[in-house]
Amino acid sequence: MTALTLSTAGAATLRADALVVGVAKGPKGPVVAAGAEAVDKAYDGKLAAVLDALGASGAEGETTKLPAPDGLKVPVVLAVGLGSVPDKDEAFDEEALRRAAGAAARALHGSKKAAFALPLEDASAVTAVAEGALLGAYAFTVYQGGEKKTGKGAEKNGGPKQPLAEVVLLGAKPRDKEHKAAAERATVVATEVNVARDLINTPPNDLTPESFAAVASATAKEHGIKVQVLDEKALAKGGYGGIMGVGKGSENPPRLVKIAYTHPDAEKHLAFVGKGITYDSGGISLKPAGHNETMKCDMAGAAAVFSSVVAVAKLGLPVNVTGWLALAENMPSGSATKPGDVLRMYSGKTVEVLNTDAEGRLVLGDALTKASEENPDAIVDVATLTGAMVLALGDRTFGIMANDDAFRTSIHEIAEEVGEASWPMPLPEDLRKTMDSPTADIANMGVRMGGGLVAGLFLQEFVGEGITWAHLDIAGPAFHEGAPYGYTPKGGTGSAVRTLVRLAERTATGDLG
Repeated sequence: MTALTLSTAGAATLRADALVVGVAKGPKGPVVAAGAEAVDKAYDGKLAAVLDALGASGAEGETTKLPAPDGLKVPVVLAVGLGSVPDKDEAFDEEALRRAAGAAARALHGSKKAAFALPLEDASAVTAVAEGALLGAYAFTVYQGGEKKTGKGAEKNGGPKQPLAEVVLLGAKPRDKEHKAAAERATVVATEVNVARDLINTPPNDLTPESFAAVASATAKEHGIKVQVLDEKALAKGGYGGIMGVGKGSENPPRLVKIAYTHPDAEKHLAFVGKGITYDSGGISLKPAGHNETMKCDMAGAAAVFSSVVAVAKLGLPVNVTGWLALAENMPSGSATKPGDVLRMYSGKTVEVLNTDAEGRLVLGDALTKASEENPDAIVDVATLTGAMVLALGDRTFGIMANDDAFRTSIHEIAEEVGEASWPMPLPEDLRKTMDSPTADIANMGVRMGGGLVAGLFLQEFVGEGITWAHLDIAGPAFHEGAPYGYTPKGGTGSAVRTLVRLAERTATGDLG
C-alpha cells in the first residue's frame, strides 16, 4: 500500500521525485490552481502559458509532465487537470480532486515519492485528494515478474512498474485534528477498496469459495471481527437449497461466511449481504463465447461487503455491522442443477430454476433470509447481478432498488457524495407475476425486458417482513475492461465499498435522513 504523509513544507523546498500541481480549464486557457503558487513563481509566473503552449487545457484527468526549473527540489512537475474553474467563492468539487489525484498517481507509477500541491480548502478536500492518490496508485502485480525456468536454472523476468510508493500532501497539517482524521479515514477506506480489487482480480483457480472464506476468516479475526463459516455439509444440513443448488456442479464446494463487527455503544445494526460467485460459467445454461473471460469478477459484491465490514472495524464506528458472503462456483457437470429443477430455499420457499445462469439471486436469497433472522435495522445486498442493469445504466453506474423509497434515496445521495455513480430504480409490481411458476412458489426468471428489476423483485421475496432493504446491482462498475481513468484501474474497481462505509458512518451518527 502506498504510504501517505501530511506536510506543511513549501512546494519549492520539499525533495521528491515529482511535484503534482493542479490546473483548471479557464475561458481563455489553463489556469494554475491554488496550492501551486510557489511552483508558478519558479516558472516566473508563466506556468499557465507554458502548459498552454504544450497543448494542456486543464481538462479533467489530463496530465502533463514538465522539467522542473531552478528553484524547485524536484526533477519533474506534473500538472493534472481539475476540469472547469469553479464559480467565484466556490471550491473545486471533491470528486474532481479525487479523480485528479488518482490520474496523477497513475502517471507516476515507478516513482518513489511525489508531493501533491493540489487545492486543500478543508478536511473534506484532504480526504478526497488522499483517497484519489491512494486509489490511483493501485496496481495488481502479484502474477507478474516471476521466475522463468531455463536450462541453466531460474532467471528473473522483467516485472511491471510498481505503484507510487509515497504520497505527500502539501498544505495538509499533520497536527491538525481534522486533517489527521481525514487522512487516516482515507487510508483505511482506500486500503480496503484495494483489498476488494485484489480479490476481484485474483484468478478463479486461486480464489475458490473455500480460499475466499479462509482469507475472510483470517482477516476478520485479526481485527476482532467474529467469524462463522458454513461448509457444504452444514449448508446441506441447514437446508440452504439456493447456495447448494448453485455450487453442487463444482468440485469446489460452496460456503456461507458470516463476519460480525459489534461496538459496545452501537444503537443500530446493519446487515450487508454479498454475492460471491468466484467463477460463473453459467452452469448448464452455459454463457456464450466472449462472456466467460471476466467472470472471476462475479464475487465483487462479496468482496465489497467483506472490505466494508473490515473498514468499519478499523474505523471503530459505533454501529453493529454483519457481513454475509454467499460463496459458490457455478459450473456445468453431471451433478449440476438443471433448468427445470426445483430448489427448496433456506426460507422454505421453492424455486423453479429456468436458467442456471440466474444463479446470483439463488445464493443471495438464502443469505438474505439468514440475515433477516437477526432482525437488523436495515439490509443492503450488493451483487454483480444482471447484464440488464448494464444495458440500462452503462458500465460506470450501479442501480439501487429498495422496499423503502426514503432509504433508496439516502443510499443514492451517499453514493453520489463519496463519488460512486448510482441511480435509483423501481420495483414494478406488475413484473412480479412474470416469475409465477406452475410447479414451484416462484421461478428464478421472469420477462427479459426489465430483467434487472425482475431480479430485484425476486430478492425482495426473501427479505424478512418489516425489515428495510436495498439492493445494489453493481454489474456495470464492478469490473472495468477499458483504459484506466482517474483513480479507476483496469480490472476490479472495489465498487460499493465507499458507499457501504459511508452508510455505516451515517447510521452510527444517526444522520441517515
